[in-house]
Amino acid sequence: MVSTLKIITLGDEALRQKAAPVKEIRPLYREIAEQMINLMVEGGGVGLAGPQVGFMERIFVAKHAGEPPRIFINPSIIATSEDRVKHEEGCLSLPGVWADVIRPKTLTVQAWNERGRPFTLEASGILGRIIQHECDHLNGILFIDHLSELKRKRIIMHYEKLRKRRR
Repeated sequence: MVSTLKIITLGDEALRQKAAPVKEIRPLYREIAEQMINLMVEGGGVGLAGPQVGFMERIFVAKHAGEPPRIFINPSIIATSEDRVKHEEGCLSLPGVWADVIRPKTLTVQAWNERGRPFTLEASGILGRIIQHECDHLNGILFIDHLSELKRKRIIMHYEKLRKRRR
């Protein structure tokens, strides 16, 4: 049994570290993924990566458009389109903060599911964006890192004001 997970927020150094590859898919990962899915849904999010809950292995969950949640273990984006699109993003680790981010329009990802089965998925639209956002988390990258320095600083200042109000 894994201890109860919670979402960590900007300022926690785990968000800036690279997650380690999963060496062997064990039942523990299903339990962790279930907790992550529950946290994601409770927080109103569409994706959640291991580092966002202090679990420093390469796993993330995603839920999009009425589909059942998906679990990605050791994901690797193997192709992206040259076409780029701008879309607003937020993050459960930066609650209340949103910004337009430019990312590839489509991608192909390879990963393993919770049963240890490999899969390849081509994704675009919101699901493609979720996958890119969560893969970034596995590499210690936040969506605000895709912004100009000025925009990033403004967003961090806004986030800090929001955080102080919540206390």
